[in-house]
Amino acid sequence: MDDVLLRVVAGRPTDDELAAVTAVLAALEAEAAATAEVAHAPAAVSAWYRSSRRLRGPVVPGPGHWRGFSG
Repeated sequence: MDDVLLRVVAGRPTDDELAAVTAVLAALEAEAAATAEVAHAPAAVSAWYRSSRRLRGPVVPGPGHWRGFSG
């Protein structure tokens, strides 16, 4: 049994009209598939971001505060 992808339920379209409708539907499907692939693609992480370390907290001056420094 053949799977029906497009069925005309009213009117008598010409072969050119059916071809135009088929082309438009195929283009919409291809665009939707391409958009879905882009949406699921992982974000690129640059080498600068990967190699950077976290910023340290502020250094507070005063007696004994230097002992907590973890530069």
